[in-house]
Amino acid sequence: MSTNFDVNHNMSAGATGERGVSRRNLIKLTGAGAAALGLASAAGLTGAEQAFAAPADRKDLAPGDTSNGADNFYTSDQVTVRKISFKNRYEMMVVGNLFVPNSLNRSTTNPALVVGHPMGAVKEQSANLYATKMAEQGYVTLSFDLSFWGESAGKPGNAVLPDVYAEDFSAAVDYLRSRPFVDKERVGAIGICGSGSFVISAAKIDPRIKAIATVSMYDMGAANRDGLRKSVTLEQRKAIIAEAAAQRDVEFSGGAIQYTGGTPEELTAASTAVDREFYDFYRTQRGYHPNTTTHPALATNTKFMNFHPFRDLELVAPRPLLFITGDQAHSREFSEEAYRLATGPKELFWVPGAGHVDLYDRVGLIPFDKLTEFFRGNLK
Repeated sequence: MSTNFDVNHNMSAGATGERGVSRRNLIKLTGAGAAALGLASAAGLTGAEQAFAAPADRKDLAPGDTSNGADNFYTSDQVTVRKISFKNRYEMMVVGNLFVPNSLNRSTTNPALVVGHPMGAVKEQSANLYATKMAEQGYVTLSFDLSFWGESAGKPGNAVLPDVYAEDFSAAVDYLRSRPFVDKERVGAIGICGSGSFVISAAKIDPRIKAIATVSMYDMGAANRDGLRKSVTLEQRKAIIAEAAAQRDVEFSGGAIQYTGGTPEELTAASTAVDREFYDFYRTQRGYHPNTTTHPALATNTKFMNFHPFRDLELVAPRPLLFITGDQAHSREFSEEAYRLATGPKELFWVPGAGHVDLYDRVGLIPFDKLTEFFRGNLK
């Protein structure tokens, strides 16, 4: 299903840069957001159009499904959090949060973890939760906004550039290794959803990342080239590429930026189960944050077509890989494929009864004990 949305896109600079498109400039959003990441657009599906005006006040949001301990905005009195910023190798400012256990022995060096948020999200969605929970286990942790998203630099906001996303992970490692209380040789990383593919891309060429865990991973390249279960044909892929190329001409001439995919702003009778899964997180009090739309820029979304994070996966070995996915997750095929291709120490860990988004915030399902065991065993 491809759904067009008209938006009053006068959002904060943190959400979409500083372009501030006015109400008179309606921005077309193509794609229903089958994966909150442009997957419906990638599938080349078509359907009825729908319009909405983004509300200025979101206090009326539905609570969402908070079963199984869903607690996206969890905080801990055992952890001190400080906003930080650092530059990547492209001189772009990356904004993050540093989580330090209150019990940390600062007179010695300690293991640390970088945590990446789902694609289309911001650090306040899922990444902060994981960073807090792992800090409670004694790790120095760092969550951050990918470039072009949230508070990090990059224009236009919501642009897609997977090589820079991977660079952001390495830049976060730069930052952690510069801290006097962090052991340079004991830095690992967690990538959630799309960040699972970005952290693997980074780890292939950054041996300083000593252990890698992914949760509900999306291979953003395969998702956009092939769709779920390889549902996208070559002709559909070519049509997507042609649409994005045409949009470049529009924007070069000063036309409005167009956005694609992402989580739907409204549910209809035609909304898919995947639409509803993402909606319940991003569009309700459960996980909503004003700094994100989840809608990537159409003209750049095709950059994912050339993104192959699982190619040359043997470069990660002998560093260990842990792939965590729900046995009910619509995205499980990506973790299964990465596990198949990995050549070094590896584990595919199933969470019974869990779907894709369940592992964003449902602390009753997220296997933090497994993550702790993995990093304790591999960041010695």
